[in-house]
Amino acid sequence: MSEHMSGVRAPENPQDVIHDIGYRHYEGPRLSTAYATRSLYTSSLRGAFGLGRSGKSKILPMAMVVIMALPALIMVAVSIYIKSGKLPVDYPNYLTDLQFVTAVFTAAQAPVLLSRDLRFMTVPLYFSRPLRSTDYVRAKYAAMVSAVFILTLLPMLIMWIGSMLGSMDFGYNLKHFAFGVVAAVLYALLYAGLGLLIASATPRRGFGVAAIIALFMVSEGVAGALRGVLHVTGHQASAFWISMLNPGFLIDSTVAWMFGLPLRGPAAVPTTVGGIVFLAEMVLLAVGTYALLIRRYRKI
Repeated sequence: MSEHMSGVRAPENPQDVIHDIGYRHYEGPRLSTAYATRSLYTSSLRGAFGLGRSGKSKILPMAMVVIMALPALIMVAVSIYIKSGKLPVDYPNYLTDLQFVTAVFTAAQAPVLLSRDLRFMTVPLYFSRPLRSTDYVRAKYAAMVSAVFILTLLPMLIMWIGSMLGSMDFGYNLKHFAFGVVAAVLYALLYAGLGLLIASATPRRGFGVAAIIALFMVSEGVAGALRGVLHVTGHQASAFWISMLNPGFLIDSTVAWMFGLPLRGPAAVPTTVGGIVFLAEMVLLAVGTYALLIRRYRKI
């Protein structure tokens, strides 16, 4: 390259050449690592619902949102039309009835947040400085927890707003809506944590989806069958312990114990000892999955 073309004085040693390729130095503000973590969180939360991605990527998460919210909308409309004065399903029970939707959403979207990054060892954002593994896990974990919480909170908001429009008991619905919010938080922590932990084990999205589905569906089927057997054989008082095998039943039983709500189906409300054990298991699952994610990404 000549001196005229390069815009730089030609060096004496032809092996040491500095090329002027026209890049300008960045002279703007440099934001903190916390800002980069928040950016990754926002990007991941949008990605969990297919926002900012192709139309094909939006189909499944948006379908799960519609399936989760539509029964609540129909239930509210019918209750208002017939002037029943009360919703036919309690708020926490609604989430239990549709726990399979939460499971499918988690199974489909947890690998979306992790698998591509694992496979290509890149993230869709460009950072001026690298994030620590703990920052990455914190952003992804918070995004998935937020996505599941939004999914589970939406139908209960519809039910609560509908109860006010139908002039139903305000105090009762506000209190039970709060019970439902607690259940939604527990669903978000447990389902998101378990889903991300499994998704982090493989860079192949299909394997992650299948493994997460298997965990939730098999545990629900086994727990349901065992509860039925105990009920038929006259061991109703011990049936609640089977809830520890399935996250959905575990949350349902714990919320019923915490707020004195009745349980439907072949299971009894946990005793005081049982309730404490259930709470301890949920804390262990939430903290344990997060800690294992941190450990996993420190090795990558």
